[in-house]
Amino acid sequence: MKVEILGSYGGESPDCRMTCLLFDDVVALDAGSLSQALSIERQRQVQSIVLTHSHMDHTSALPFFIENVFGKLRDAVDIYASAATIYAIRKNLFNNDVWPDFTRLPNHLLPAMRFHELAAGVPVEIGGLRFTPIPVDHPVPTFGYLIEDGSSSLVWSSDTGPTKRLWEVANAAERLKGVWVDVSFENALQPIADVSGHLTPQTLARELEQLENRVPVLLHHLKPPSIARIYEEVAALGNPAIGFLEQSRVYTL
Repeated sequence: MKVEILGSYGGESPDCRMTCLLFDDVVALDAGSLSQALSIERQRQVQSIVLTHSHMDHTSALPFFIENVFGKLRDAVDIYASAATIYAIRKNLFNNDVWPDFTRLPNHLLPAMRFHELAAGVPVEIGGLRFTPIPVDHPVPTFGYLIEDGSSSLVWSSDTGPTKRLWEVANAAERLKGVWVDVSFENALQPIADVSGHLTPQTLARELEQLENRVPVLLHHLKPPSIARIYEEVAALGNPAIGFLEQSRVYTL
């Protein structure tokens, strides 16, 4: 399993791209920076996109990506998401007001994109990988994922506050190579993290008490104004298993 980190942040700045991972060059997980991080030629290799939820830092590049590959692919781009996420994107984004409805362009029989509904706990095969949606705790319906290729597995938290099912899945996962988890705010912003459904270093430490599988824990979705302080507070935890997901790096699991 090859994972390229196109964007690893929960906000945008010249140095920070929003959440998007690319698996084996053909499956994207979220689309916060899909059109910014890849050349047009590489965008045309992407066959499927798996979404965690509807928030803009995970979907904002989706309209521009679809426009970039429109008419250049032999088949529609497959978009996998929960029913709630699909509803939100169709209503608020591809609605012919904010952006054209590419599920009906060039026509409804030959669309540029098509949606596939995911259900919690039900695995689906996408691009040679198995994605199992894991409900996590966030203000809108949100999935984390267990991602497997037959020889290794990865747990991806997406945006979440304190949660339970994610750690149960991680503890039961076979050949687990890592848990990649959201830490968005510094400890001083705990009230904001709580109301917005995110973790801080101090809540991360409590969450990791549930993790029995001793694997690397890599953090992502840092908000740009909080980056420096998060690094300091994570270092103070003194946990050698914790690191940070590196933007633009390619991981092989």
